[in-house]
Amino acid sequence: MKDEALSDLVARIKACTVCAGSLPLGARPVLHVSPRARLLIASQAPGTKVHETGISFNDASGDRLRSWLGMDRATFYDTEKVALVPMGFCYPGRLPKGGDCPPRKECAPLWRDQVLANLPDVQLTLLVGSYAQNYVLGPGRVSDRVAHFKDYLPQYFPLPHPSWRTGAWEKRNPWFGEEVLPALREHVAKALAR
Repeated sequence: MKDEALSDLVARIKACTVCAGSLPLGARPVLHVSPRARLLIASQAPGTKVHETGISFNDASGDRLRSWLGMDRATFYDTEKVALVPMGFCYPGRLPKGGDCPPRKECAPLWRDQVLANLPDVQLTLLVGSYAQNYVLGPGRVSDRVAHFKDYLPQYFPLPHPSWRTGAWEKRNPWFGEEVLPALREHVAKALAR
């Protein structure tokens, strides 16, 4: 019954066209879920490669995120273990000065609570980037939240967005690799083992 309810919801999400007129590449909602998922990765919105392939984090930022997690692609895309639910399900377009636009504001209020209600086994939610963190935790600085990740456990683990820009941030903040990533891998392993 849980599978059927979530499957019906995903079908409605994939058919959603609420903001299609504002999307430069049209509507193509992307998410990966199962009611048995133990880890939820809440991220920003699909990029162009994800829009093209329909596979979340199917790009360089996904490679970086999987590296942070110490997780192979097979585990990452195993919806029985990991749910991938961005704040916006469709590619939102590019900003005039570069980088992707924010997730559409319509998406999370319309769908997020319904999706989460169908993920009863989630043990840990990774809040990846400012949009996910601000939506769930309220306004704040990503670096501060990541540095104080223990304040959000056991429910949430805040992370920076794994874009190419984060490479320079990681070099300036060696504590991320030294303290945060080992703790991240430990908490992810615990969530998946239960």
